[in-house]
Amino acid sequence: MSNGKNIAVICNYELKQDRIGGMDRFYKAYNEELLQKGHKPTWIFSGGERFDFYLGFDLYLAGQQESVEDFALNFLKENESFNIIVTHFLALCTSFYKELKSNNQPYIIAVDHNPRPLHGFPLKKRIKNKLKGRLYSQYIDCFVGVSQYTADCLLQDYGSNLRRKTEVVYNGIDTSAYLKRTEENRGKFIVASHLRESKGIQDLIEAVRFLPEAIRNMIQIDVFGEGPLEKDLKKLVAVYELQHQFSFKGSSPELPELFRNYSYMLQPTYMECFSLSILESLAANVPVITTPVGGNPEIISHGKNGYIFQAGNIEGLRELLQKVMNKEITISQDVNGLIEKEYSLDQMVANHIKLLPCT
Repeated sequence: MSNGKNIAVICNYELKQDRIGGMDRFYKAYNEELLQKGHKPTWIFSGGERFDFYLGFDLYLAGQQESVEDFALNFLKENESFNIIVTHFLALCTSFYKELKSNNQPYIIAVDHNPRPLHGFPLKKRIKNKLKGRLYSQYIDCFVGVSQYTADCLLQDYGSNLRRKTEVVYNGIDTSAYLKRTEENRGKFIVASHLRESKGIQDLIEAVRFLPEAIRNMIQIDVFGEGPLEKDLKKLVAVYELQHQFSFKGSSPELPELFRNYSYMLQPTYMECFSLSILESLAANVPVITTPVGGNPEIISHGKNGYIFQAGNIEGLRELLQKVMNKEITISQDVNGLIEKEYSLDQMVANHIKLLPCT
């Protein structure tokens, strides 16, 4: 293909063999599509390990003592020129983008996956973001929000003047990888989340603690994921003697096959952009109990494919769990159709390809 471009994709994302998730599948499908169209993609990740899933990638990993931004800048200075640079999971509107632009003037696409605090940034941070927008937004040719919420936050954070070069490309998943739930699996719940305070799993533990004993003893919650709050969460479970209710499973590449074993996914999060876990759960025909933060209301309709309670409302979550267990509320219809129709991995890849200036 005569108009094939050299494309660098820079991701603040660690590769882990025991955590092959939705973004890993996107990276793979996107790489294959770029190659098919005659482009030459080069991938730079913040760390992790190489493994078979990433065979066929021209792939480089930053060292433990070096940020992915510094590694990328050094790499790009020493290697061939790139026509297009795409970033994922990086802080936006920083001097990094000015330095990227100075090397061969590439077309730069910045994809925003970054969640915002529940009650917004403090005043000092808001002022700083506006200043950064004035200084550095000019070096980014296209901003991408992974939900309408994210795109709106981009304009609020860095300036409404960015509207003309801001796009929305929803996350998508490979729906064929997810086995479908066909049984009720009453009382079995799954959490699939990074274990940090903003994910609200401590609220879930508190909510289960206050359930009536008879209902509490019927519940089993499997928590998949790792993170800095893991020890504290396990300690809280032990203090409340909820070891029968909570089981910490760590990371697992088998989640697409495991979702089907549960009645609901629980996501009591305080911060979200557009949750891949929600898409994955719904693709497996498992409804979701979550909060109205970020892009969650763009996919979850209360009473149709899940239930929504206010973030931090432990009593609200407890009440929902009790009603679900007592069958006072139920979702009997299939919930996977919307994901297959509107949030597929193929659509996500195609929409990211459309962002390239050479298509």
